[in-house]
Amino acid sequence: MPSLDRPVYLRLRDEIVAMILDGQIGEGAALPSVRAFAAERGANPLTVAKAYQSFQEDGLVTVRRGVGMFVAPGAAARLKASARAEFLSLEWPEISARIRRLGLELEELIDRADA
Repeated sequence: MPSLDRPVYLRLRDEIVAMILDGQIGEGAALPSVRAFAAERGANPLTVAKAYQSFQEDGLVTVRRGVGMFVAPGAAARLKASARAEFLSLEWPEISARIRRLGLELEELIDRADA
């Protein structure tokens, strides 16, 4: 869940990452144009461009001049590995502590996940 204290360009980046991880944008597929994505999200195109630039700097997209940005091969796996590591180190300890504090059992959580 994006935090409101994160810069807007990082929140927009998180949205694109989620789209890639959810398979809405596959490897080799084009990212939405900066202008289109900015219009959809009510964001400044320069802010969207900054988010897209971070993908380029991280080697997660390829740029075809005059055509657009495309998800690079292996980007989804790299993003997933990074998101998993971040979740396990930053979010899971708090979630785990809350589960113990509330006395929740694994079976109960699994039953809820299937609902």
